[in-house]
Amino acid sequence: MAEGIVRIIGGRLRGRKLKVPDLPGLRPTPDRVRETLFNWLMPVIQGAQCLDAFAGSGVLGFEALSRGAAGVVMTDASAAVITLLQQESIVLQTSQAEIYRATLPAQLKVPAKPFDIVFLDPPYQAKVLLPVCFYLEEKQLLAREAYLYLEADQPITEQQLPSNWQLIKQNQAGQVAYHLVLRTEKGAM
Repeated sequence: MAEGIVRIIGGRLRGRKLKVPDLPGLRPTPDRVRETLFNWLMPVIQGAQCLDAFAGSGVLGFEALSRGAAGVVMTDASAAVITLLQQESIVLQTSQAEIYRATLPAQLKVPAKPFDIVFLDPPYQAKVLLPVCFYLEEKQLLAREAYLYLEADQPITEQQLPSNWQLIKQNQAGQVAYHLVLRTEKGAM
């Protein structure tokens, strides 16, 4: 993969290239990890409402749209990232992408429909992954049954997550620990 470029690996936008801004802490999810993630999500991606928080290159959000998601909200704290994502969305003709600048969790807008799938891949040093998880739950921004992809520099345990979240898959690729979590309605487990 050339420096500063990442490819969409599946779906209708397969092979399309996305620019990766050269910013500290920005590291697109590797192809191998994305392939595994979207294999996990294949049964639930069609028609899903997604959140790509800490979007960076936008590859997770655009990949979700490429594979049949109904819509994706992409947020990032960087104005440069947001400008690039908006340009990429025009080039890719992804009108179902809502892209805005936000520092999470506090500036996340309440979505028109609750999120079915959430991608959380924040800069590791920011230490915001778990606070964002609890914010999404407390503010009721998730569908009754929602899937969350969590990426961190070390494995996460179920005890660290909201009580109605279940860790269903996890793996490690180099320095990346990645997890798939199922959120169910409180009391429904």
